[in-house]
Amino acid sequence: MIAGQSFDALVIGAGPAGLATSRELARAGVSHAVLERGDRAGHTWANLYASLVLHTGKHLSALPGLRFPASAPLFPTRGDVLAYLHRYAETFRLPIETRTDVVGVERDGGEWTVRTAAGAALRAPMVVIATGIVGNPSVPEIPNRQLFPGRIFHSAEYRRPDGFGGRRVLMVGAGNSAAEISVELARAGAEVTLAVRSGARVVPLQIVGIPTQYFGAAVASLPETAQRWIVEALGRVSSIARGSAMLPPPPGTACRNIPLIGFHLVDAIRAGTIHLKGALLGLTANGARFADGTEQAFDDVILATGYTAEMALLGNLVQRDACGFASRRDRVVRADQPNLFFVGHNYDVRGGLFNIARDARLAAGRISAALRDTRRTSTGTPRPPRER
Repeated sequence: MIAGQSFDALVIGAGPAGLATSRELARAGVSHAVLERGDRAGHTWANLYASLVLHTGKHLSALPGLRFPASAPLFPTRGDVLAYLHRYAETFRLPIETRTDVVGVERDGGEWTVRTAAGAALRAPMVVIATGIVGNPSVPEIPNRQLFPGRIFHSAEYRRPDGFGGRRVLMVGAGNSAAEISVELARAGAEVTLAVRSGARVVPLQIVGIPTQYFGAAVASLPETAQRWIVEALGRVSSIARGSAMLPPPPGTACRNIPLIGFHLVDAIRAGTIHLKGALLGLTANGARFADGTEQAFDDVILATGYTAEMALLGNLVQRDACGFASRRDRVVRADQPNLFFVGHNYDVRGGLFNIARDARLAAGRISAALRDTRRTSTGTPRPPRER
């Protein structure tokens, strides 16, 4: 256990964001530890649904310093990603402390105190929140939920389609997880209905054999309105060419909407194997009631309603923006809390892993510079960070 040891920085979370940040901190000579609540790096990825496949190509999804192996498919599976994360941690010998569940982060003078479920209190001048969003499902309030006698659970709890054959399943949401799980359940013999409140932008997985993400990287510097127009144009052109049904696009919001990637869902809707309904108004003793005034019977309700930034451990230290993330400057720096950094909180058409790689470098650079400045101020002469 690391209690009593001295570190320049503590990184919370050993998923992609925490591992990438750790590697970059090590390169900068910053002594640190990575605190992971699970028993291995990538704990959250190990507990996602078995059939998950990245929508982003492996060339732009690698973390700093290590490519995906040549044997990995262009779009890596959950198993490929998990194996890659374990190899990443081993290759760079990252200082991961597993089974260390952080329950609180507090400001204590000029340093941070990080408290764990086991009662330990760890101190460091710098803290990186690398918990991401996948471990914090968003569960909406649903009117009359208590009346429904069947199963209700978030898509984060879904693993595989076993046992769903012949069951009437209501999927709530229109994101990529909702699309993939819906199609998988329909293929397994479930009667699936998708409740969509505000539509989805649909783009192809590939364009002339090239991942759509790679085109997204090329246009990411454009204004958000221009990016949205390009995404919608790609979806319309591809849909017309393939004869697929289209989901209505959602209204514009202050937050970036990740498009629905691939036509597997709209093809299933067009073929009649998945049924489309509007907004869910509430549940009943037999099923659900929808915005069009109709009611329908269901056995199971799966809430594919997304995730929010996992920041409960910070208490009231930071305010969230309209999208649920901590307000930041320079992508990774919390403006009103000195020496508090966030990696894994930027998402756009280039993909989460692409942004994590970029932000890990930024955060490590800012931390290294801040430590140099602090030591220069306190001693009058610069001295290097502590050795690991």
